[in-house]
Amino acid sequence: MTTPAPLPLDSQLCFSIYAAAIAINRAYKPMLDALGVTYTQYLAVSALWEQDGLSISAIADRLGLEPSTITPAVKRLEAAGFLSRRRSTADERLVEVFLTDKGKELHPKTACLTDTLLRRSGFSVPEMVDLNKKVQMLRDGLTREEEPEARS
Repeated sequence: MTTPAPLPLDSQLCFSIYAAAIAINRAYKPMLDALGVTYTQYLAVSALWEQDGLSISAIADRLGLEPSTITPAVKRLEAAGFLSRRRSTADERLVEVFLTDKGKELHPKTACLTDTLLRRSGFSVPEMVDLNKKVQMLRDGLTREEEPEARS
């Protein structure tokens, strides 16, 4: 009996997605540096552009990260004037995070990220939208809990 040959890295979807994520980070880095934020900070602010006033846990959940990863990013964003943190009026145990005017003004300045991604990838807008939908479907399928009968 022969052992099957290992799949080359470029034939493994996990590696292709991993390498693409690294390439996107590298492409974004100079632009994010010019805006004064890291990639993780950009993601945190993006979550607040969708819905301002989230808790740190809610931001972490939205990004699929641990609160311990988001907390230092939020603290640095607050120190830089992009965010403010306030105790929830509904539940004083919760701290809610809000965009400042400076944080809101950052949003239109990040359009260069999408423009760069489109230009450097060579994809059209419909192709990029389709790829994004497929990657989201993959993510959702992998993060969904397995059905009990499928586990046995």
